[in-house]
Amino acid sequence: MVREKILIIDDEEGIRQLFVRLLHGAKYEVHPFERGAPALESMQRETYDLVITDLRMPGMDGMEVLERVRQERPELPVIVLTGHGTVESAVEAMKRGAYDYITKPVQPEEIELTIEKALREKRLSEENRILKEQLTERYSLDALLGKSPKMRELFQLILQVAPSDAAVLIQGESGTGKELVARAIHTHSARSKRILLSLNCAALPETLLESELFGHEKGAFTGALTAKKGLLEVADGGTLYLDEIGDMPYSLQAKLLRAVEQGEFLRLGGQSPIHVDVRTISSTNRNLKEMVESGKFREDLYYRLNIIMIHVPPLRDRQEDIPLLSEHFCRKFAEKMGKPIKGFAPPAMEALLAYDWPGNVRQLENIIERAVIMTAGETIEKESLATEILAAPSTSSEGYLHLPLKEAKEKLERDYLLRVLKLHHGNVSLAAQEAGIHKTHFYQKLRQYGIRFES
Repeated sequence: MVREKILIIDDEEGIRQLFVRLLHGAKYEVHPFERGAPALESMQRETYDLVITDLRMPGMDGMEVLERVRQERPELPVIVLTGHGTVESAVEAMKRGAYDYITKPVQPEEIELTIEKALREKRLSEENRILKEQLTERYSLDALLGKSPKMRELFQLILQVAPSDAAVLIQGESGTGKELVARAIHTHSARSKRILLSLNCAALPETLLESELFGHEKGAFTGALTAKKGLLEVADGGTLYLDEIGDMPYSLQAKLLRAVEQGEFLRLGGQSPIHVDVRTISSTNRNLKEMVESGKFREDLYYRLNIIMIHVPPLRDRQEDIPLLSEHFCRKFAEKMGKPIKGFAPPAMEALLAYDWPGNVRQLENIIERAVIMTAGETIEKESLATEILAAPSTSSEGYLHLPLKEAKEKLERDYLLRVLKLHHGNVSLAAQEAGIHKTHFYQKLRQYGIRFES
């Protein structure tokens, strides 16, 4: 067992000996110092778990020790020792970040209880930090979050394709996080130290879109008082993300094809070709294959942009991720608004799991932001959720109507198993009890539907 290290600073030898006698042993390793300066120097060599310092000492006093520890090791708890006549100073020290204070003459029971409490909270804080880091590493890729099989496959594909310079086409419904996927690809590519620029092809009329993408020469159109570089030119050496590429006017697609295929283009009104080295990542919520077949999108451009296809699953197909995403957004907005919200009441989470999320992750984020605003306590209750969540049936029939009866029953049963399992945070015994079936039978059902769940 690793002993926790306690740094003691007190100019009274009797106090130092008392702490060594009380604490040094199997649980703790005590390092006593008479002065503050050498004690702080030892922190550069040793890793301590707790500092106990007297307030009144010659030279560097306890308040200065506290300030230095807070600057250099803010996670380290500090307990101050004070005489009966200097309790006000101890209170001031706590305002500055001390964990607690002990008055002299010290009582052994008080010492042990205060130290154990401080170290227990430090251990919990450290465990939470490590867990958060593990969750971030295990269930996310940059700003993308998810632990479902579909998201893990997506993470693996992103890391696989990122190092290449191949053009990537990202398909998915609105709100699924296509731009986050594009940013993750760029971040893990060899171009990560160069610029990533984004252009929404559906947000601008044709003339402005052409100017924004390819740039223009002075006098190219009314109002073009000076020459301007386009995003393709500015992104030279980096990555250009073309959002909603399916909305690009047909007349501009040939010019984009030349830029992607040959690495050159003309500015609007220009005569001299401009050469660039840009990786393109495109995205759309439309079916480009059908657009090609109907003559609304160029086939040659489609295949040039679609060297690698990545599909971002809708939230309804990865419901295992709803608790993880909800907790993430809850923490984000609670911190932003300065609210002490710690999580969701079970009925609230059950309602979130039962909803179909047509607006996907973006809609979930908006719903959680509203819920945080509407919550006064430490827990988000079901009543704080938006009307569309509360009014939704527990299981939407829309996803089943187009299926044969057998497949609809199987889908309904799979969705039910997922929801009851998530409601009980992955505890199969409780989930089986809720479902009214034996735990062994519940496991058989999970294997039957290929459900992998990690709490």
